[in-house]
Amino acid sequence: MQLYGYIRVSTKDQHSDRQLHALTEACVPEKKIFTDKLSGKDFERPQYKKLLRKLKSGDRLIIKSIDRLGRNYKEIVEQWQIITKELQADIIVLDMPLLDTTINRDLLGTLISDIVLQILSFVAQNEREIMLTRQAEGIAEAKKRGVKFGRPKIKPPPDFAEIKKDYQAKKFSSRRAAELLKTSQSTFLRWLRK
Repeated sequence: MQLYGYIRVSTKDQHSDRQLHALTEACVPEKKIFTDKLSGKDFERPQYKKLLRKLKSGDRLIIKSIDRLGRNYKEIVEQWQIITKELQADIIVLDMPLLDTTINRDLLGTLISDIVLQILSFVAQNEREIMLTRQAEGIAEAKKRGVKFGRPKIKPPPDFAEIKKDYQAKKFSSRRAAELLKTSQSTFLRWLRK
């Protein structure tokens, strides 16, 4: 039996320290903890996929909370089935002792675990949908106030027309043209398209 841990945070800016501490407290070796810094909207996550390839029958996967596994109701339930039924590994959710497949393996224990999983998976997805709605509303309100999103547009410098003419006459490369204009090659090529 091997102990594995899984950590997920939604962005590269978020910290996984709290989850890491909880998993190491549960005796999961750090080298067996897989971490993704990606949204929980689906399971297309490289470290999660790598973890699934490692899990074998009798192994245990420990996670801090069910929403760290994911935020898509249907997919959480599917992944739970893959891990517990197909791979025959156990899952322990530290924040929810009822979601511990190592205990109460009888019919009643399985039923309770399945019901709790369904409810918590629903809550995780619902929270994600609420967050996305609030985010969209916030963006719409900001746009009404004139807030601009994305990088500011860089206007070509005054000598752009002359350098463009020389570039089109094949006097130098787009890379050299960008150097002369003190900009990136991709910016120079974007100015050309306009």
